[in-house]
This record gives sequence, C-alpha cells and structure tokens, in this order.
Amino acid sequence: MHHFNVYNKQHVLSLTTLRRFETKLGERVQVINNAKNFEQSLSETNAKYVLLGIPEDIGIRANSGVGGADTVWLPFLQSFLNIQSNDFLSGDDILLSGHFDFGEIQSLVEKNANNKDEKLEAYRHAVITIDEEVEEIIKLITAAKKIPLVIGGGHNNAYPLIKGAAKGLYKAGIIPLSQVNCINLDAHADYRPVEGRHSGNAFRYAEEDGFLQKYCVIGIHENYLPQNVWMDIVNNFFMDCITYEDIFIHEKKNFTQAVAHAAGFTEDNYTGIELDLDSIENVLSSASTPSGISVLHARQYVTFAAIDTKAAYLHICEGATKLANGRTDENTGKLISYLVSDFIKARTDIE
Repeated sequence: MHHFNVYNKQHVLSLTTLRRFETKLGERVQVINNAKNFEQSLSETNAKYVLLGIPEDIGIRANSGVGGADTVWLPFLQSFLNIQSNDFLSGDDILLSGHFDFGEIQSLVEKNANNKDEKLEAYRHAVITIDEEVEEIIKLITAAKKIPLVIGGGHNNAYPLIKGAAKGLYKAGIIPLSQVNCINLDAHADYRPVEGRHSGNAFRYAEEDGFLQKYCVIGIHENYLPQNVWMDIVNNFFMDCITYEDIFIHEKKNFTQAVAHAAGFTEDNYTGIELDLDSIENVLSSASTPSGISVLHARQYVTFAAIDTKAAYLHICEGATKLANGRTDENTGKLISYLVSDFIKARTDIE
C-alpha cells in the first residue's frame, strides 16, 4: 500500500470542530494504532466498519470522462466527522483508516504522455496499479471480518473492491468460493468491453476474472445502455437490471420493489453495495444527469440494502465538489456523509 496515507487521532481531530456540550463523530471514531502493521491493527480493533477514501479521477479520465472525482473526499470527511455523536450514531464502531494518494502517478501521466491517445493508454495502465493497491487493503479489511466503507474516486474501483472482498471473505472462511455478488444503483452498467481498465468496465473485469458471481443494476438509463451490453445482461443468468424508465416512467415496479428485487437476486451470497452518484438528479459528477433518482431514494437504497443483504462493503463513487470543466458544488461531500451514516444506522438496527 505504497500510496496509502494512514490517519492518526490528531489528524482526525484537526478536521473536527469541537463544541462545548456536544460530541462529534470525530471525537469517537477509532484510528489505526500501528501504521507499520495495518493488519495487526485491524485484528485488535473492535470497530465493525473501516472507512477509507480513494480520491482519484484516473479511472474516469481513462474512460474519456470529466475529471474531478478526486475532490470530494476531504469535504466528505469534514462533514462526516462533524456529525453529532448520539444514540442514533455514536461513531464507536467506525475505524477511519486513511486515504490513497495517487497524485504522483497522475503527474507522471500528464508529464510524459505526448498526445490524447498516449494519455488515454497511460491512464488505463495506471488504473492497474490502483487496482492492485486497493485490492490489497480491501482483502485485509474483509479478512479481519470488517466492512469497508469506501468513498471514491471513479467506478473503476468496484473491480478491486469485488476482488479484494472475495479474497478476504474466502480467507476468513466466511464464503466457500472467492466470489461475491453486487448490486449497483447507477445510470450506467459499467460493463463495457475489456479494452484496458477504466471506470466503465469494472464489473466486466470482475465477472470475467471470476470474482463477481451475480450482478444487478438498479435505475440504469435506457438512453445510455449500449445494445451489446444489454444483450450480455439479458443472456446471462447471473445478471439482471431494472431500468430507470421501468421504475419511474412505465411504473412496472416502484423504487422499493426494485431494491427488494435486487436484494432477493443476490441474497445467496455476500454482496457489495455500490452507489454511483451520477444516478442522483443534479448531483455533481463526471456524468451528471438532469433526470435521475432523488436524494431521498438514494438514502432509502443504502438503508434497504444494508438491512436486506449480507453486505460485503459499501462503495459510493463518482461524486465531485469541483469538476475539471470548472463546475462546483460544495454539497456533494455532505450528501455522501448522509449516505454513509444511513448505512451504518440501518445495520446497527438489525444487529
């Protein structure tokens, strides 16, 4: 984990606004006790959730997308650590481990690539390095029987999350095979062909490499579903999707029924919970949409998924506070803090 920065308590408190007569999550969350022995620190903590950030947009740029997903981690963290610690969410069960910094790799690409095609190829090669490091830390966390809470970054990181969780849960003796299921609230399937790693083909790579067993997409937009991907989903017994149009335009299922269907489809195994913020209407992301689900639906999704699945991890990705094209929205980090807290609260209620 060459590019991973481990936090200490002083770092956490520096982002926490202390107020008399109040207690914030930043005062209660745990940190890694020994940065030199991450695995041992995980085994020694009683925290159930391990929070980490992957603030990068390399995978998005490798998919010819708009950069900016590297900007949301710190605003999220500042918002999350300043949530009130109370009977609804105390923070004691959360270990804030740190974040990846792949800025060095991005600088090398920008410096050495001479044209657009070279840059695209270099970014896709760089994603492989990200895959390897993210997979390793997720494997350690899940092998320690903790649930990773991961804030991205591009959706390219779904591949190492699936792979790392499958390997970690298998190593811990929790699952009989190195495979997990996945449900994804997303406007896109991210199941594009194997053409070099990027944010648009994480689930294809995970499935072809044998780590993804079942995959269900909720809210996919028919306008952005390539015909070849649609046919692959239709003809694969282990894949399913419910389009945005079927839920909200044709009303074949309501949103709650759609989430319940996805949970039922994947109930036979541990399941990664994915939420791409480009599925939410007008949220700043590399593929922002004027027609999407509401924030309320997103909060319901993580809540219902936390309750109705055997969660392997939570991954919230593609959000930004500032895009490379200059657009800004300071609320994205706060939105993610609501989603993460909803997930933990829902699981706390059933434990």
